[in-house]
Amino acid sequence: MSKRNLLFVQIIVCISCAAFTLYSLIDHQNELTEIRLAIPTLKKEVERIEKENIRLSYEIDRFESPIHLMELQRKPEFGHLHYPYKDDIIVLEEPQPLQD
Repeated sequence: MSKRNLLFVQIIVCISCAAFTLYSLIDHQNELTEIRLAIPTLKKEVERIEKENIRLSYEIDRFESPIHLMELQRKPEFGHLHYPYKDDIIVLEEPQPLQD
């Protein structure tokens, strides 16, 4: 091979490496841009879920309040429910942790 052909091959290899590096850099930048564009959407979704959690927490607290439970007790569909007798209550003791 002559020096001219060798120089031509070296230039082609150098240009190919530079093109591959540039392509990789642009691809990486595109991935980062895609992630950055998704952040506001995900942030809104998280805020919506947090608001829903607060609303559901309030609803659970309201449902479990003693006043609401007493109102439910007076309704006919819950008339079969009653306070348990003392003999019906079973108390389980928590086991003691093992000593080393």
